[in-house]
Amino acid sequence: MAKNKKEMEEKHINPYESMLARFYSAADILNLGQRERDILSQPSKIVWVNLPVEMDNGTTKVFPAYRVIHSTVLGPSKGGIRYDMAVDLDEVKALAAWMTWKCAVVNLPYGGGKGGIQCNPKEMSIGELERLTRKYTRAMVDVFGVDLDIPAPDVNTSGREMAWIVSEYSQLNGGKFYPGVVTGKPIELGGSKGRVEATGRGVMVNALAALRKIGKKPQDCTAAVQGFGNVGSIAAKLLSQQGIKVVAISDVSGAYFNPKGFLISDAIKYRDNNGREGLKGFDGGEKITNEQLLTLDVDILVPAALENVITAKNANDIKAKLIVEGANGPVAAEADPIIDSKGIMAIPDILANAGGVTVSYLEWVQNRRGHYYTEEEVNARHDAIINAAFEEVFNTAQLHKVSMRTAAYIVGVGRVAKGLQMLGKY
Repeated sequence: MAKNKKEMEEKHINPYESMLARFYSAADILNLGQRERDILSQPSKIVWVNLPVEMDNGTTKVFPAYRVIHSTVLGPSKGGIRYDMAVDLDEVKALAAWMTWKCAVVNLPYGGGKGGIQCNPKEMSIGELERLTRKYTRAMVDVFGVDLDIPAPDVNTSGREMAWIVSEYSQLNGGKFYPGVVTGKPIELGGSKGRVEATGRGVMVNALAALRKIGKKPQDCTAAVQGFGNVGSIAAKLLSQQGIKVVAISDVSGAYFNPKGFLISDAIKYRDNNGREGLKGFDGGEKITNEQLLTLDVDILVPAALENVITAKNANDIKAKLIVEGANGPVAAEADPIIDSKGIMAIPDILANAGGVTVSYLEWVQNRRGHYYTEEEVNARHDAIINAAFEEVFNTAQLHKVSMRTAAYIVGVGRVAKGLQMLGKY
């Protein structure tokens, strides 16, 4: 079992319980009936399979794999597939529910789903990963579908895995090409321009919108970004392009601090040239720990790595004025009242990192229409959707005198609950 999973168990932090705590808070404010609470607090479908895959050395290894459909009230389920040793059913259930609320918050015609395979992709060859991905697709062929359930990349997956899914799914369905069965595909197979940058871009757009509300200019602000994968590195790059000084970055090798600010393009180049070692050995700043990064005296904190990195144990030490959650579930529910009492504005994951699913939606629309947008058109549509969602959540927070997190859940849960009620009881 992965170390971070052990730590979560020791802290008794269950991501699904964190999701439910926020769901019930919103349900109370919305005065939801018991029927809506019972239906929306549970996933509508859980598929759990064990995938035997032949390894390069001739042995067969069995991988536990999941696909959880939380809701299809507002449309086909949407959500990524992650490859990680820490994957378990509670995590996937939580992520699927967060996708339901996330899609509803930004007003997309989707429900929520999520998938995961318990594996260590860093120890697997490309051939082994392709066989695993195709075996997973075969197991889920009746779950996936352009109008049923639409996967996307997540932790340790990318356009490459999505291309394999399109290939296998298309072969299993008579050979007809189904590019819309997944999003986050390579451009050559019907992927959307702007998709790779989308989640990080959403973090940047939310950060700028929040700074306007609290009366701060980007050029006067500093930021710390925990996590330097796709989301964190692109968020750091785009924040710095807006004049924000990014003074701390990190990955699994540790954190790096430079009070003068990093030239993010140099850090990205170093990471890309360093292969699987990531930022290890990076000499652009003073080496600190990931825990220290979280408590730096900065204006903006972007946790874009793991779940539950901010808990009741360290929430009092957070000095940032604004938290923009690039990762899913980086703040445990137990930390919410502490964050709120300190007057920190926290833009929750279901709004802050919704840029990815927003451009996934635009990709799906392009696949269905057979007409493709320029990157400028994609970015403009993305920014308009995210800014409109931010304004709705902010106004809801002001109306109910609640935090941005609770307001986002009010918007998301309220939209799904209304849809559920309108569909009727039978």
